[in-house]
Formats: sequence, structure tokens, C-alpha cells
Amino acid sequence: MAVSRALRRLLLIRDLEEEQRRLALAASVGELDRLEQALADAAQRERRGRRLVGESVYSGQLPDRLAGLEEACAAGRHALALGPRIEAVGEQVNELRELFLVKRVERRQAETLIKETEARDAIEAGRRGQQALDEWYSSRLHRDEGDGELARGGESRNGAQRGGEASNADSENAARGGAEASRAEASDAERGLIFSAAPPRRSPQGATAGKET
Repeated sequence: MAVSRALRRLLLIRDLEEEQRRLALAASVGELDRLEQALADAAQRERRGRRLVGESVYSGQLPDRLAGLEEACAAGRHALALGPRIEAVGEQVNELRELFLVKRVERRQAETLIKETEARDAIEAGRRGQQALDEWYSSRLHRDEGDGELARGGESRNGAQRGGEASNADSENAARGGAEASRAEASDAERGLIFSAAPPRRSPQGATAGKET
């Protein structure tokens, strides 16, 4: 069957849903990265405050010690506030990643279904084309065979016609020869009758002898 419009619309919807999940996941991952970077900055600030407190012990500078303590405490509080937020965003990232993978699987399933349908359609079209080609070739083969039989029949009829014409010619020749023979026999007979009806001629010597007697 051909790929329906509803199936292609389903694939489009799956693409849009996957894209939305991807964007949401990317946003959550970006937020998690920012929180983790803020936590790293807070840890660095805390280390810097403690180092300042340690240096103030040797220098005897009370303001540096107080500033170091305040910075270390503020960084610690910031890190404590970031911890739960980072954990929540991390869980959100995991959920969005699972949803994204689900939508990707659904989209790929729709693509696979469409590809399989198109492949079946292509195979069916190729089968129909091959069947049509076979039928065309078979009809052409039968037509050529029929033309050959007609040609052979025509040659047989022509040969029979030529044979009949030759027989007619032989018959005419034979009849013509018989007529000529009959005419020749008639002529011979007429000449025979003429010769038999003529009186015999006497020789001069015979006539003289008769007179003497």
C-alpha cells in the first residue's frame, strides 16, 4: 500500500516532539552546567577566603582576616544553596533525557514504518513492471509465431499455386502437342488418299510394245 498522508503527518509530529524534547533537554543541561560552574566558583572563593585568613595570621592584619572569613563563609553558604538546586536540575535533566530518547525511538519507528512501506511499494511496483514486461514479451512472441505461421502458409499457397500453374502449363503443352499430332496424322492420311486415288502411269516402252503386238 502507498504511504498514507496520516502516516507522514505522524512522522512530522514525532519530529516536532523530538525537537521540543531536545530543546528542553539542552536548556536543562545548560542550566545544570551554569549551576555546577557557580558551585566551582563558590568553592574557589571559599579557598581564597581561607587562604586570606591564613595569610593574615602571619601579617597580623585584622581586616584581611575578617574579609577572608566573610568570603569563605559566603562561599560556603552559596555552595550549600547550590547543592539542592543542582540535584533538582540533575534529576530534571535525567527525566528530560529519557523523554527525549522515547520521542527519538517513536520518530525512528515512524521512519522505519514509512521506509518499509515504501520498500514494499517499490518491490510491488517492480513486480508489476516485470509482470507487464513478461506479458508484453509473451504476446510479442505469440504474435511473431503467428506471423511466421502466416508466412509459411502463404509460401505453401504460393508453392501450390505455382505447382498448379506448372501443371496447367504441362496440360496445355500436352494438349497442344496432341492437337498438332492429330493434325499431322490427318495430313498424312489425306496425302495417302490422294496417292491411292491417282491412276498408275505407263512407261513409253510399254506403250510401244503394245502397239507392235
